Amino acid sequence: MAVETTTPVTPVWNDPAHDTDTRVTALIEAMTVEEKIAQLFGVWVGASAEGGEVAPHQHDMEEAVDLDALLPAGLGQLTRPFGTAPVDPALGALSLLRTQRRIMAANRFGIPALAHEECLAGFAAWGATAYPVPLSWGATFDPDLIRRMAAAIGRDMREVGIHQGLAPVLDVVRDTRWGRVEETIGEDPYLVGTIGTAYVQGLESAGIVATLKHFAGYSASRAGRNLAPVSMGPRERADVLLPPFEMALREGGARSVMHAYTDTDGIPSAADEELLTGLLRETWGFTGTVVADYFGIAFLKTLHGVAADFTDAAATALRAGVDVELPSVKTFGPALVQAVTEGTVPEELVDRALRRVLAQKAELGLLDADFDPVPPALREHGTDDTVALRGTVDLDSPENRELAARAADEAVILLANNGVLPLTAPRRIALIGPQADEPTAVLGCYSFPLHVGVHHPDVPVGIELPTLREALVREFPGAEIVTVRGADVDTADTSGFDQAVRVARDADVVVAALGDRAGLFGRGTSGEGCDAESLALPGVQQALLDRLLDTGTPLVVALLAGRPYALGRAVTEADAIVQSFFPGAEGTGAVARVLSGAVNPSGRLPVSVPAGSGGQPSTYLAAPLAGRSDVSAVDPTAAFAFGHGLSYTSFDWSDLVVAAEETTTDGEFTLSFTVRNTGDRHGTEVVQLYLHDPVASVVQPVQRLVGYRRVPLGPGEARRLSVTVPADLASFTGRDGRRVVEPGELELRLSAASDAPRLTARVRLTGPARHVDHTRRLHADFR
Repeated sequence: MAVETTTPVTPVWNDPAHDTDTRVTALIEAMTVEEKIAQLFGVWVGASAEGGEVAPHQHDMEEAVDLDALLPAGLGQLTRPFGTAPVDPALGALSLLRTQRRIMAANRFGIPALAHEECLAGFAAWGATAYPVPLSWGATFDPDLIRRMAAAIGRDMREVGIHQGLAPVLDVVRDTRWGRVEETIGEDPYLVGTIGTAYVQGLESAGIVATLKHFAGYSASRAGRNLAPVSMGPRERADVLLPPFEMALREGGARSVMHAYTDTDGIPSAADEELLTGLLRETWGFTGTVVADYFGIAFLKTLHGVAADFTDAAATALRAGVDVELPSVKTFGPALVQAVTEGTVPEELVDRALRRVLAQKAELGLLDADFDPVPPALREHGTDDTVALRGTVDLDSPENRELAARAADEAVILLANNGVLPLTAPRRIALIGPQADEPTAVLGCYSFPLHVGVHHPDVPVGIELPTLREALVREFPGAEIVTVRGADVDTADTSGFDQAVRVARDADVVVAALGDRAGLFGRGTSGEGCDAESLALPGVQQALLDRLLDTGTPLVVALLAGRPYALGRAVTEADAIVQSFFPGAEGTGAVARVLSGAVNPSGRLPVSVPAGSGGQPSTYLAAPLAGRSDVSAVDPTAAFAFGHGLSYTSFDWSDLVVAAEETTTDGEFTLSFTVRNTGDRHGTEVVQLYLHDPVASVVQPVQRLVGYRRVPLGPGEARRLSVTVPADLASFTGRDGRRVVEPGELELRLSAASDAPRLTARVRLTGPARHVDHTRRLHADFR
């Protein structure tokens, strides 16, 4: 008798032949309430609840997780499998694989978790390349380079099984006392938007879900204090803080957004339905996931006081439009399951969030019947032998280091130079300061060595971090380099001053290596929770600098910092000032190459450098009343303005032609001009286009950046450029809350910096005022 065989039927949700919506709908209909909610939170295996925190209030919020109890219902996310403790990348990939297999086997649908990691200045994993921090990305004014860098970061993450990266930060700097300035791209929304969008494009091109943060307003907290209330009107929010997110969603294709911790005018971002649903989804059309900043949903109860208990906080966040609780389950736990089952929290809210989460998992292939959780890095090995696997995955390849060096080179900014740079065959260099021989002086607070490694002092740092002393020894092999610390970054100890002065007097040139120590929550002078009361150099560094200036020896200030600082006398008395914002593992080499002239500096300031340690805010993006005034004793004029940066060559701008000086409010202007390198060496000019609107229906910034282009030129070489400027770029939020292009006079300023116009076109918009929306043109077209 023949035995009948039947072919197993693939469930609809596992079959990619069906469209995503059909698959997701079928899966939701098959799930229990507990299984649904399990897809909406993560777990953070290995996180400490005993202090040593890397997230706000971690010791209060993190609890032991019983995976055996959780996994039968499924699991939405795995939090930081590589960024929680030092682990060899190959062994980390193997551990993640084993965890994924355990998760898939435990739940009846075989759904794996989505694994996320930090990637703010490179993949935050042990042994991974430390790239420059985002403030240095902004200093490059080079989206193409940042796109390539992000793609490399994304490829490394995908190699070991990561799906989502918690970057980029698109917060626009409003007060540089804020500790997280190093994590931002700058103080101008167009620069932040274009560079941030390029990063998103690179990350997404590697298959990593980019996460825009922090939506929205985090950087505008009162007095630059971390996680403090935000006081701003809807117009400033719309015209300054939101455009980078709008651009990165529309042009970058980011698939996730993280809500901000802060509240604006009394409404916490995690509870802001108008922001997370009305604007983000209904107006902008976003279809991805909104994830919580770590513990942000619980903070609705504990910090904001808008929820009675954690279940109320969960319901409030779901109603607003938050889909996923990170890093661990706190509010989306059994109490929420009970509330949904009993009908006190609508199941429709859970289903709405779940649909977005499952759709993303479907897009990533995680729901497919043939999904294989083995990450690419392990496929060729075919072994679970940890001894054989150790050291087989390289997250710090020569290609990565080359990209990191290129980014660091382009990010170094020459602020001042009286001709002492580049250094020519110095006999004796006095390298003085707390950053002179400190390997981690180039790293931001989200680099693995400073974010996690500091809690594991017995573990090697994992990557090569040449000090500035080592870089100068390589760059100036014929010079004697005498190194003296002189002072600490942030203590009051002046005992090293006398030795520093003696060494300085006996040198041909002094390089004063000053700046910040990155850390978290007060453990550094820059970084998350390391806000500054003033913008004076930390500790006694300014006093040391003044003593060095008094020696009369030619002095170069070399800054390795996370924010701009007031430099006192050095602004006018130092022979040169070189600014670098935590330039990553290849950063000291970049500084040395600029000092020697091997690299002609092309970096430009993404944030203004203040003249004084107070006078906030110092951002250039301000209305006339924010400037110098006869009726105030405080002068907020910057020492070095946004966009400023010098070169070792010179440039001439000439022959401006405006195709038509008048167009309608839906038209465009075309300008053409010539930029010539008038020096004797190759260099890159950064052409910046600013718009000035003399008369508008609401107060406008004096000027704002609407375009830029890097222009590399050989000695004597000239290039004719043209730029088409759509009228849409003149739009702003009008009195009625809608974005409008108004008729009237405009100035289009072609500038080398925000305070250095080279050519100005005076043009006019005619016709009726025209309202525009998120589909407006966003860019000037340089050719």
